[in-house]
Formats: sequence, C-alpha cells, structure tokens
Amino acid sequence: MHRSRCRGKIITMANKFDPKSAIILGMQDAIVSLLGLIAGLYFAFTDTKIIIISCVIASITAALSMSAANYLATRATNNDHALWAGFCTGAAYLATCAALILPFLIFNHQTIAIVSVFLIAILIIYLFNLVCYHGREFYRHFAEMLIICTIISVVAFAIGEAAHYLFGI
Repeated sequence: MHRSRCRGKIITMANKFDPKSAIILGMQDAIVSLLGLIAGLYFAFTDTKIIIISCVIASITAALSMSAANYLATRATNNDHALWAGFCTGAAYLATCAALILPFLIFNHQTIAIVSVFLIAILIIYLFNLVCYHGREFYRHFAEMLIICTIISVVAFAIGEAAHYLFGI
C-alpha cells in the first residue's frame, strides 16, 4: 500500500478513488466491442432492426458484466470505493453504447448510420480526453486511445469477416 503526504495528512492511495480509470474502462471497452459487433452485423444483415436489437442486448449484458468485474477487481484491492468504481464503469459503458446505437435509430440508410457510428466513437474519445487532459497530455492520450481503439476494431472487423466467410452467413 502506497502512502503519500498532502498538506500534512497521510493519504492511503489504496482507498483514493479517481473515476477516470473506471470511466476509461467502460468507455473504451464499449467502443471497441460494440464497433466490432456493429461492423460485423452491418455486413451480415440488411435489417437495421436486427442490428439495433442485437446491440441493445449486447450492450446491457456487457455493461452489467463490466460493472461487476470492475467492482470485484477494485474490491480485491481492499478499496472502499469498489461499488462506485463498478457503477462508473457500467454507466460509461451504457452511455457510450447508447451514443453508438443512436445513428441506427436516426438514419434509414445503413451506410450513413455506420459512418456516423465511427465519427461518434472518435468524438467520444476526443471529448473525454479534452475534459480530462490538457496540453501535451491531451494529444498523447487522445492519440493512444484512438490508435488502440482503431487497431482492435479492425481486428474485430476482420474476425467478423472471417466468420462471415467461413460460415457462409
């Protein structure tokens, strides 16, 4: 356990909670996993309703899972803020998923919807980093999150395409 002094008081770092990491966990995982799912469903199905229903079900179950996992992981470190960490992760996950599903509810044209989804993902990453980081840190964190998200989304898309090819769906 790490301790530091702040204005003469001893702060136990294990019990200090910064919601940034919990929000990043939920937001980043939602962007990566849902973008992969949306891309796969986009190329597999022509019915937008299937995409929406599948994404809503996946979003809710994954948000609950991520929330529980972060709660348990934070609790394992004897952090008193485990419940709050789990809540922040789940809420960030759901909010991110809602923003990514929204274009399919607004636009009738699937191509416009999927392009909008990718633009919204970039905007979410940009705005989060704009609020949390300043100066050089902003650009470094924004670029890092965007690159990681892009690489994993491309891999998820490739897996979807391979499954589409292998199973002939």
